[in-house]
Amino acid sequence: MNRRHFLASALAASLSPVAAREGRAPRLVLRSSWQTVNIGDIAHTPGVLALLEKHLPEVEVWLWPSKVDNGVEEMLMARFPKLRILKSKADVETAFAECDFLLHGSGPSLVAQSDVIRWSEATGKPYGIYGITFAARGSTSTKDSPEAAVAKTLGVFNKSRFVFFRDSVSLGLARKLGCTCPLMEFGPDGAFATDLREDDKALAFLNGNGLQEGKFLCCIPRLRYTPYWTIPEKKAAMDPVKHARNEALKEHDHAQLRQAIIEVVRQTGLKVLVCPEDRTQMAVGKELLYDRLPADVKPSVVWRPNYWLTGEALSTYVRSAGLFGNEMHSPIMCIGNGIPAIVCRWAEQTSKGFMWRDIGLGDWLFDLEQEEQLAGIVPAVLAIARDPAAARAKAAQGRANVERRQRETMAVVGKSLG
Repeated sequence: MNRRHFLASALAASLSPVAAREGRAPRLVLRSSWQTVNIGDIAHTPGVLALLEKHLPEVEVWLWPSKVDNGVEEMLMARFPKLRILKSKADVETAFAECDFLLHGSGPSLVAQSDVIRWSEATGKPYGIYGITFAARGSTSTKDSPEAAVAKTLGVFNKSRFVFFRDSVSLGLARKLGCTCPLMEFGPDGAFATDLREDDKALAFLNGNGLQEGKFLCCIPRLRYTPYWTIPEKKAAMDPVKHARNEALKEHDHAQLRQAIIEVVRQTGLKVLVCPEDRTQMAVGKELLYDRLPADVKPSVVWRPNYWLTGEALSTYVRSAGLFGNEMHSPIMCIGNGIPAIVCRWAEQTSKGFMWRDIGLGDWLFDLEQEEQLAGIVPAVLAIARDPAAARAKAAQGRANVERRQRETMAVVGKSLG
């Protein structure tokens, strides 16, 4: 037996005694891939897959997705050719029979709570929860009262081998509500580890729009509530309450971003790319940012009119001088790849934005609910544009903090497979 085979066998035995007895690799089913109309929701999956590949290379991973359409399946398989994707009820039943552990991936909540319960009750096998946000409303169906929903979610937490919350506010809430899971800690969103690339597409777009590497910033708009009713495939009815909230605060939430664009162009000579994180944001960026810019600024600003997938977006971000805006997962992917990123957040986005404090980047977090913080956005963006070396050093420190927790949390995943 050579050394590599010996180490692989030893790892397999330590991770899953059942797998060792059967002479196979440990098998983990990853419940993830929530939707494909948002590159952040897409990024959760390749991020966790990359972590498993790096830290637990002998583990066989089966993906149990909600959505991998619109080209996402092909993108995942190109990056992870050994990945097995469950596509049918029979596939899921096979996974229940043959996999050793279920890992619920990153998301805005315990998204697939019912499936975690189903796994536990049907198999008696262990599970873990990796990088989620937790709110007092719980993570179950609306037919339950808020109190019942929270109690149900806490019950799932309590039976889990571990729960890693992607922000300390969620962790604190779980503790306050009496969660008894044996291991609860801060664990970064899996999207930090996303390393997808579509360089050809990104370079064609950048070259076609006069954007040079290191000579532009990215800016992402966002309304308080994603207007899913504008996406035909979602078949969602317009929510008048959410629409009214969006209309009431859209100028408040974008005025600082627009002014930052103006000052970057006028004071530094850098260009700005207004780009989307989800399929509703192209129109938002045009209305609230690009169309309202002064005539002398517009020639240095590029508005991207179409949606893109995670690989092309990330290939663009890594060639920028930094990113700022009202979204979360594009900044996450930027920091995970050493690119400076500023986050603006509000209550409707849950507590996930506070992870920026947890990874040491609190100076790049702005709470738009706090009016006194608004004045700091433009200076922070200008600082990145004027001193890119210092900004990159700061981003690198945040990335190092994330990678340390990734190593520690993946060690727990490996141990829990046993």
